Amino acid sequence: MAVTPGRHQLGPDHGRIILRTSRDGLAATAGHDLTIEATRWSGVLTVNEDLSPADLNVHIDMGALVVREGTGGVKPLSDRDRREIAVTARKTLGADRYPEAVLAASTFAPAAGAGDGDGGEISGTLTLHGETRPLRLQVSQTGPDRYHAEATVVQSEYGIKPYSGFLGALRVRDAVQVTVDVDLSQLADGAGAAQ
Repeated sequence: MAVTPGRHQLGPDHGRIILRTSRDGLAATAGHDLTIEATRWSGVLTVNEDLSPADLNVHIDMGALVVREGTGGVKPLSDRDRREIAVTARKTLGADRYPEAVLAASTFAPAAGAGDGDGGEISGTLTLHGETRPLRLQVSQTGPDRYHAEATVVQSEYGIKPYSGFLGALRVRDAVQVTVDVDLSQLADGAGAAQ
């Protein structure tokens, strides 16, 4: 089943954006590998009549990051730990000065040998922490009208100094894994081709 032509509204009601951080350094065993969800975001994917993607624009509220899980570490994360980590993440990302990250893409390459809507690569730019850099997402279809995308964001490329503690003995790795899961079965209200 292929995605319907038209404008597809994206956001937490029809998808998830997850950031995964990992720890490094001499005291890495004391820290946690984190799963963080962006809870406020929106976007629009425009699909041409020939079912090829035409445009993608996503806005992410950097002040709405929630720690969902922490693995490893010497003790499990408490609710207080989760709140404190979220505050630290917002400070590290400069969310007060740069409250939004923006993904803008207009180049879509289908996977080799893939049929319509099976996935491929999205190329565009990510604006984060006031810096704009190229970004590529690998996309795969996970079900009818459902897609999974993955990318790696290197914090230092955006002028972000990854978190460190214990005098640098515990650090968050520079590379953050980003995964996106979306359901494209709904068109934006009033958008797209007539049925």
